[in-house]
Amino acid sequence: MIVEERMKAYINSLDTGNTPFLDELEEQALADYVPVIRREMQSFLKVMLKLKQPLRILEVGTAVGFSTLLFCEYAPEGARITTIEKYEKRIPIARDNFKRAGRENQICFLEGDAAEILGTLDERFDFIFMDAAKGQYIHFLPDVMRLLEVGGILISDNVLQDGDIIESHYAVERRNRTIYKRMREYLYQLKHDERLMTSILPIGDGATLSVRVKE
Repeated sequence: MIVEERMKAYINSLDTGNTPFLDELEEQALADYVPVIRREMQSFLKVMLKLKQPLRILEVGTAVGFSTLLFCEYAPEGARITTIEKYEKRIPIARDNFKRAGRENQICFLEGDAAEILGTLDERFDFIFMDAAKGQYIHFLPDVMRLLEVGGILISDNVLQDGDIIESHYAVERRNRTIYKRMREYLYQLKHDERLMTSILPIGDGATLSVRVKE
């Protein structure tokens, strides 16, 4: 837990929710134990979309399409979302959700391993959201930087590992140590890359907000 539970509950109690379709989709995903972005991150993304007004959005990690559809709803009119998902069982569910929402024409849905797909993209994006396998963020970063235009925003979710990120290597469960090590490296790279200005935020399970300031 990054933020004290009572404080998180209070903040979330003030949230006005999303559209009825998104609220229903979130409820169903949680009932099916499918991870969707937390309420705090939803609110943060909506504010950032309003500030940035991005037209070319890249999402790494679709799951059942909740965050993709949140981008569709709260990004400016004419925005296009490219989203990548590897997990085969969730791909048809996401496709069905896009169809039910009437957003198929706004979304470019790429199926497969982001590590491979990112290397095939050549479009520049003004907003990139990382929410895939946490141990892979550091491997995705070179392509993400290649695709992020100057002035563009990179948001990475779940970067503080339920607080484990500040623990000793040996205090972290053995099965999580590789992710822990790679995430610490990822955060270091974001903070020390002179092309980026990055803030690490205790939102949900931790997030980073990076702005590309130069090529």
